[in-house]
Amino acid sequence: MADFIVLATADWDHPLWTNKQHTAQSLVEAGHRVLYVESLGIRAPRVGSADRTRIVRRLRRMLQLPRRRLNGLWVWSPPVLPGGHSGIGLQINRCLLRAGLFLATRWVRFKRPILWTYNPLTTLYLDLNRFEASVYHCVDRIQDQPGMPQARIEVNEQQLSQRVNVLFTTSPELQATHLRWHPGARMFGNVADHRHFSQARQSLPCPPALQDSRSPRIVFMGAIDAYKLDLRLLHQLILRHPEWSFVLIGPVGECDPSTEVAPLKVCSNVHLVGPQAYDTLPAWLSHADVALLPLQLNGYTRNMFPMKFFEYLSAGLPVVATAIPALAAHADVAWLCEPHVEAFEQAIRAALAGDGPTLDQRFARAQTQTYQLRTEAMLNVLQEKGLLMAVGQQLFGQVPGP
Repeated sequence: MADFIVLATADWDHPLWTNKQHTAQSLVEAGHRVLYVESLGIRAPRVGSADRTRIVRRLRRMLQLPRRRLNGLWVWSPPVLPGGHSGIGLQINRCLLRAGLFLATRWVRFKRPILWTYNPLTTLYLDLNRFEASVYHCVDRIQDQPGMPQARIEVNEQQLSQRVNVLFTTSPELQATHLRWHPGARMFGNVADHRHFSQARQSLPCPPALQDSRSPRIVFMGAIDAYKLDLRLLHQLILRHPEWSFVLIGPVGECDPSTEVAPLKVCSNVHLVGPQAYDTLPAWLSHADVALLPLQLNGYTRNMFPMKFFEYLSAGLPVVATAIPALAAHADVAWLCEPHVEAFEQAIRAALAGDGPTLDQRFARAQTQTYQLRTEAMLNVLQEKGLLMAVGQQLFGQVPGP
């Protein structure tokens, strides 16, 4: 059994679970212990209700001890200043995080933990030599998200990649970039919580918000942000096909405040239902006919591997998606299109007609793409490097200086 500190870029209870929460949970399921450190707040907070609410919630938690969420998993909210990655803010955050992490690891009785980080600015705050080993799990080009300190991330991510013991990426483009800095980088694409989303194949009650919508239902599930979704393409599809119901599940503009969905709201065949509880998502997918991934083609999306791709397949749905590099290897189980309305229109029609990959083909692929299998493969890499052998010998470090 090893002790892992997962340095995340998302809070544990965010309604849209990502790699961070799922990987932490699968490490616990594999027999290890995890201290999940919530987001340090890479970008500066915006003037808006969403960020104000998050800051208030964080202030309430930052003086709390780590909270047990699962047997073997604790969640800790670090007492840091959001966006404090330069000047006096950095000095304060460095001291707060190092001292707080020392106390948190003592509280949960971790010994010589392995750092598993998603934060490209990790080396600004922490000394990697104080951990038994270090892993950087690069899951996207976070610097291409709105409001991020792009220049700072470019420099520090390269430093982090060169210094960690193990580096994992999730897409071919990310792998090509990080191999320049870490020749032993390994690519493991994004996967899904297959056991959870495969429940959609059962007969589940229809969510009340869908009961007045008519079939066929075309669903999108995830963050609705203008920097990655092709909202213009989506709007064109909606206008050209009033006979299709478009169900959009997820928060609007959480990462990109410029996101404008007013043109969609006025369409009678659009159902913007907001974020839904994770436990209810299979029921929403159970009553859909086609799943959409209408992405733009830009620097961010060319480097991403959308988690929802295998969530859709696990639910048994035909998938119509923009042809980004990470999905090319799975073109045999989905409709991959150029981001043009005619291409998406044709693919949706074919999917509704039952053409293309069969349900058995889609589901069989999804069964091979699970967090359990991926985490096992990742841990095998650590074992091959001898990084899981000496864990558990002494308590984590000393309180470091600034």
